[in-house]
Amino acid sequence: MSQNAHVLVLGGGYAGVMAANRLTQRDDLRVTLINPRPGFVHRIRLHQVAAGSPEAVVDYGEVLSDRVHRVVDTVTRIDAAERRVVLAEGGSAGYDYLVYAVGSGSRVPAVPGAAEFAFPAATLEEAQRLCAVLDSTPATAAVTVVGAGPAGIEIAGELAEAGRRVTLVCGGVLGPYLHPRVRRTFARRLAALGVRVLEGSGARVTSVSREAVRLADGRELASDVTVWAAGFGVPDLAARSGLSTDTHGRLLTDETLTSMDDTRIVAAGDAVAPSDLPLRMSCQAANPLGAHAADTVLSRLDGKQPGLIDVGFFGMCVSVGKAATVQLASKDDRANSFSVGGFLGWKVKRTSFPGLLRHLKDEARKPGSYTWKFKDPKRRERVRAKHDATVAGANRPGPF
Repeated sequence: MSQNAHVLVLGGGYAGVMAANRLTQRDDLRVTLINPRPGFVHRIRLHQVAAGSPEAVVDYGEVLSDRVHRVVDTVTRIDAAERRVVLAEGGSAGYDYLVYAVGSGSRVPAVPGAAEFAFPAATLEEAQRLCAVLDSTPATAAVTVVGAGPAGIEIAGELAEAGRRVTLVCGGVLGPYLHPRVRRTFARRLAALGVRVLEGSGARVTSVSREAVRLADGRELASDVTVWAAGFGVPDLAARSGLSTDTHGRLLTDETLTSMDDTRIVAAGDAVAPSDLPLRMSCQAANPLGAHAADTVLSRLDGKQPGLIDVGFFGMCVSVGKAATVQLASKDDRANSFSVGGFLGWKVKRTSFPGLLRHLKDEARKPGSYTWKFKDPKRRERVRAKHDATVAGANRPGPF
């Protein structure tokens, strides 16, 4: 079967492109990448797209190996039994192995009026639409950004630096991931740009209308443009295809990134939940997960047991306008009190833009060369603890 085997990669983001490039180290392997867009979206620049920058789309010729066949289409269903995927434009495509790297997008908001009147910005098309709306809105108009994670902070900072009147509604604390000491740094920078930050349980959004945002404490904020940046969601392709997912729709896999339902399906990126302990949705995790997914496929083709994932973090880099701060963290992704700001923080953020693309380009040129140095030595302990808790729960006597 390894002779001229065909691998389909679903999704052309960081994880999908990394996996596709890495798979080309075998000459007898056919690799096809299916993605709905003709260009690669450099997603960490979408907050800049919302503010008017056009620099978030890269030609696939720059980052994808010329040995990878590319199909511009959307997969509507995976038929695992037949090893085929159904395409939106008609027809289907067969595979020997499938890499599920469909990524993430905006989470569908349950808040009344949010879907109708708020503007998400988690995808290229959403960020472009938001930019067009802002372009047609007076500079003095009130802009409300809902969501105080990295996306909300970066969008608020970018728009404020462009002269917009911005309110950032947290629904809790500013930057929940951040250490309190580092959080104060971000609060000061946002305040310097004129961003009004509303924190606490009373600042939870309860409804959105065309011209206002209502909060849990009864306040009503005038809002000419409401930006929804309150979390990410994943496509429901796995669930619609009858594959096992976690409660958020991410494909459930073991620690080799192999689907719990089918050894011919592996996954990477934002839409995977290894051992039901998903890593933080981020480009930091996407590249190594994409590489590991490819390695799992290659190991199975060679008749070898795939290795277990070993992916860690260094922290989180968030920009506020032209400034940036790196929140440092342990490798198991727990923020600590240390951060890097000033010129060095700005340099880390700026170099991350070409740096991520360089990893993909290098893997396209020399497949198998990508390595990652941040590894999590404590993940095995968490996986064992979760397994033990699951077994204990299954063995607990039920009510009489």
